[in-house]
Amino acid sequence: MDDTTHGDLPAEQRHLPVLLETSVQLLAPALQEPGSVHIDATLGMGGHAAAVLHAAPKARLVGIDRDPQALALARERLDREGVGDRATLVHATYDEIPEVLAELDLPGAHGVMMDLGLSSFQIDTAERGFSYSVDAPLDMRMDATSDGPAAADLLRELPEAEIARILHDLGDERFARRIARRIVEQRETAPLARSGELVELLEKAIPAASKASGGHPAKRTFQALRIAVNEELEILASAIEAALDCLHVGGRIVVESYHSGEDRLVKTAFTRRTRSSAPPGLPVELEEHKPTFTPLVRGALQADEDERSGNTRAASVRLRALTRTRSAERAH
Repeated sequence: MDDTTHGDLPAEQRHLPVLLETSVQLLAPALQEPGSVHIDATLGMGGHAAAVLHAAPKARLVGIDRDPQALALARERLDREGVGDRATLVHATYDEIPEVLAELDLPGAHGVMMDLGLSSFQIDTAERGFSYSVDAPLDMRMDATSDGPAAADLLRELPEAEIARILHDLGDERFARRIARRIVEQRETAPLARSGELVELLEKAIPAASKASGGHPAKRTFQALRIAVNEELEILASAIEAALDCLHVGGRIVVESYHSGEDRLVKTAFTRRTRSSAPPGLPVELEEHKPTFTPLVRGALQADEDERSGNTRAASVRLRALTRTRSAERAH
């Protein structure tokens, strides 16, 4: 998708939040008291955040995003919708929740939202290199101001086995080894520098029979590289723990995942917090062993057929949500 189609549109027309109504219904009950603090840890263009602020008129928002462009668009949107005066926006990664709260002199939060993965805005911004539909430099950094390696750097420098591991583990790519071998062969003459070059290589590397089904042949490779470049799973693992730890009793957290690796991390962290820590065979469960969180939904919610047909991002979403039921110095 060419970003010239969307570049001048306001945020609400450039990105359709997934499971918006469900998220708001889950979060709003914890945010009705004056001064309630809601953290949107993946602010994006502010779709979820604006809806929560409308549903919780006494709450304030702390919006976190690692992408300065997204923060600017979110600020415009929140101001336009008349809720900007209750919003503090912070340029940070979401594993920095404790530092952000400390900086704002806030002891904790009553609601946390995490909508993981990539926003439509980032895909549509052609020069960022996230899209396999538009030729652009192979960058893929969510924070373009960072000095971390871009996707082109990884493909130029990593050993073949590590490229194959990234494609297999982070993209569920069946032909990871074949693709990695082609990438290494290619870089001996001219390293891949643009998304169009990578798409061309993938078209040749993936067998024709596999290209006939399962979406665009570049989809899995581009997803894997984006996750690797931005260290998304490493950051997510600590971000979930930070988010759970910051919640007051009665506080709620909603997390939307779009990739099996993301959802596995969320499920593992949530399961640990909703399980008793009592040793097996203990006749009476002591208070300190009781779970600190309770699920708000059973398992993981998925989008219905209507939403999936109208929003491509909704096809793979898994929503999990918890509420804090007791405090603990450190939940285990």
